[in-house]
Amino acid sequence: MKPTMNAAAAAADFLRSGVKYNKEEIVHAIEHQAKLLLAEGRLHLTKGYIQHSDMTVFQHCAHVAYISCVLCVKLGIDVSWNELIRASLLHDYFLYDWHDGPPFNFKHAFGHPTFAARNAARDYKLTAKEIQIIKRHMWPLTIVPPTCREGWIVVLADKICTLLEVGRKERVRL
Repeated sequence: MKPTMNAAAAAADFLRSGVKYNKEEIVHAIEHQAKLLLAEGRLHLTKGYIQHSDMTVFQHCAHVAYISCVLCVKLGIDVSWNELIRASLLHDYFLYDWHDGPPFNFKHAFGHPTFAARNAARDYKLTAKEIQIIKRHMWPLTIVPPTCREGWIVVLADKICTLLEVGRKERVRL
């Protein structure tokens, strides 16, 4: 794709079309949203915290955004691409090292979606859907399930990515 002033819109059009899976277009759309978020808030801080194995929180969130998009394209699910990608990139925006503390940190496991949503809402202009996706991405631990397609996709993508990352089998690094 030739770079244009509105490359993100072209990437979103491609994703909406669902014609076929195209890794480059998906990565381009995620990189565009990541650049906007990095410029606007403190997303860069997530590069300083480890999430799973040797992946940073930022890398994990980019991985979730990528797998979310792939699932939607391959399954033909119509979503709001910008909200899906932005919420994916911010779903673990809790901004602390969760490894500090007990081996299984219940406070983090059950509470980090609320911390992430609070931090993201403070630092970014989010839609109600983006906030809900972030708050409920740990379902069933969050008890209240997502109410939108994008939320369910992020729940599934987050579980898939976590299994892959902990098993150190796949990495999509941006």
